[in-house]
Amino acid sequence: MRPDTDPRIRRLHLFRDMAQAHFADLMTASYVQLFPPGLEIIRQGDPADFLHIVLEGSVELFGQWAERECTMAVVQPVSTFILAACIRDAPYLMGARTLERTRLMLVPASDVRAMFRRDGEFALAVIDELAACYRSVVRSAKSMKLRNSRERVASYLLRQSLLAGGTPSYTLPVEKRLLASYLGMTPENLSRTLKTLEADGVKIDGARVIITDRAKLTALAKPDRLIDGPDAVATSAGIGLPLSREGSG
Repeated sequence: MRPDTDPRIRRLHLFRDMAQAHFADLMTASYVQLFPPGLEIIRQGDPADFLHIVLEGSVELFGQWAERECTMAVVQPVSTFILAACIRDAPYLMGARTLERTRLMLVPASDVRAMFRRDGEFALAVIDELAACYRSVVRSAKSMKLRNSRERVASYLLRQSLLAGGTPSYTLPVEKRLLASYLGMTPENLSRTLKTLEADGVKIDGARVIITDRAKLTALAKPDRLIDGPDAVATSAGIGLPLSREGSG
């Protein structure tokens, strides 16, 4: 294994069960690179040359069409992206840009495909991760199509609280403009929606979320395990938004 390989990578679901010798071989041609904030590191439609692993910082995955843009996910350490394009040797369906100073490990996509054929445990992990990502995308599509904007926002805020251990107060893990884009809204619509949710048991103070009446918020959100999950594997594979930072209560 290369001396600059972060040991956290080995513990990722994608790599943890593969043979040590095979993992070392996969890391041989990989390298770590530091990127400044606001840099586009992947252009939508370009060939998938590398599997990216976020070691420090954060990366926004976004889609573009007809001069419009939407946030697809925000990836934080330690997570991979974009595995499907690497395995299929296909163009990236999303672009990627750094949100802050970010350190990435880049693993050549050709080596990932070769190891998929060589190491059975790695192949199983790839299949498992891609399946989890597919299920996460289905969940997201169901939420977008079946819920109105108030229900989507309420569901997101409630789910973040539950994933943080049920805390009634926490900090949003991303900027509101990114959250709005991820939920299919404009920043102005998100701001108005957040204000209307005060009557439904949640108050926003800057980036701070304070749940004042969990029963009311739950009644609006109507959490559903077949939509809201979570899928733990997908969380480490660059799908969706990162988990909230637990508040002090």
